Amino acid sequence: MHILINKKYLTFNNYKAKCSVGKRGIGLKRKEGDLITPKGKYKIKYIMYRKDRVKIQSKIKKIIIKKEMGWCDDSNSRHYNKIIKLPSSYKHEKLYKKENIYDIIIVLNYNMDPIVKNKGSAIFIHVAKKNYKKTEGCIAVKKAHLLKIAKDLKKKTMVLIESRK
Repeated sequence: MHILINKKYLTFNNYKAKCSVGKRGIGLKRKEGDLITPKGKYKIKYIMYRKDRVKIQSKIKKIIIKKEMGWCDDSNSRHYNKIIKLPSSYKHEKLYKKENIYDIIIVLNYNMDPIVKNKGSAIFIHVAKKNYKKTEGCIAVKKAHLLKIAKDLKKKTMVLIESRK
């Protein structure tokens, strides 16, 4: 069982959803901030979500996003590509946002075992902006699609990101 992602769609079982990917497409991710969605096969680490905004059902480990949570994208930090507690003096992304793009985050194990400094961080499947605006390297789909997908995920579900059309 796997989730298949290409430039336009995320497919899971018999379910197909429009998606957006990194501004520079799907390909070989070389460094932090290159706006590329990394092609390859990934495991799902866990799901993070805003308890005040969504109710989520999944067999995958779930983590509630709290106000002081961030994700470190600073390769100078020993916490690079990990959840951190804010405030932090290192470059990071806030996970608790006013906009809804991080109401649900499926965290992929890209660059996690081992973590290679500056190879890219925070590769997520998250909520798409209204017009499916391109991401900085993540995959984005509508919130309703994410809720539906989360329900059927299993520990062994793999995410396959391909650059073909």
